[in-house]
Amino acid sequence: MNKLELQITANEVRKGIVTAVHSAKAGHPGGSLSAADIFTYLYFEEMNIDPKNPKKPDRDRFVLSKGHTAPGLYSTLAQRGYFPVEDLKTLRHLGSYLQGHPDMKHIPGVDMSSGSLGQGISAAVGMALSAKLTNDDYRVYTLLGDGEIQEGQVWEAAMFAGFRRLDNLVVIVDNNGLQIDGPVDQVCSPYPIGEKFKAFNFHVIDLKDGNDMDQIADAFKEARNTKGMPTAIIAHTVKGKGVSFMENQVGWHGKAPNDEEYAVAMEDLRKEGEALCQK
Repeated sequence: MNKLELQITANEVRKGIVTAVHSAKAGHPGGSLSAADIFTYLYFEEMNIDPKNPKKPDRDRFVLSKGHTAPGLYSTLAQRGYFPVEDLKTLRHLGSYLQGHPDMKHIPGVDMSSGSLGQGISAAVGMALSAKLTNDDYRVYTLLGDGEIQEGQVWEAAMFAGFRRLDNLVVIVDNNGLQIDGPVDQVCSPYPIGEKFKAFNFHVIDLKDGNDMDQIADAFKEARNTKGMPTAIIAHTVKGKGVSFMENQVGWHGKAPNDEEYAVAMEDLRKEGEALCQK
């Protein structure tokens, strides 16, 4: 895909996020929207995957460590063809396979069940180590929240990954600056994030605009070319990106829009889609 196609796809992913959370009357739109561009680049450009064969042995693996942003992952998987886009409306409904957090047993394309914050990166490190032990060449990607990295288990996993020189591992931190209780630097500051990962023998990439496709592409290319150590991409993003009244508003971390708000959000995204299509 070219840059414009990726931008248009990310906008569709955002529509799916807002639709799913509105339909569920619950969920986490803010951090799903901030990561929509990264989700899109991973699944449409970066990773070796096949929606027709979700379990193919040589596929690249993805672990959504910040599992509460499942609406972002689900919307991306649906756009990529793993399951019908229409099913996004069943998010969190009784009997739906689209649970509030990723479930590897029931959702096509989900490689790891997640939701307990801090644990996903450990699973990703295990996958990356497994590939090294069996001489497989698949790569492993995991997305963490900047609030999530306040968890100690994150740094245990980082220490192990750096020590074992897992250069097939890419850790992405969605640094949108807000967590459920407020700004991350006021709740329990994780800064400087990059310096911490460097101390654990990671190659660190400072992605200044994690919502810009060109910068995202450059970051993942640099990660792929890094040998002998894992990579951490610190992606500076906008929480609620793409929806005017959600952007940089901590209240939209875990709240669903009502009918009126949903209409405004979808109009914002419709206009953005039209603007992109005119380029």
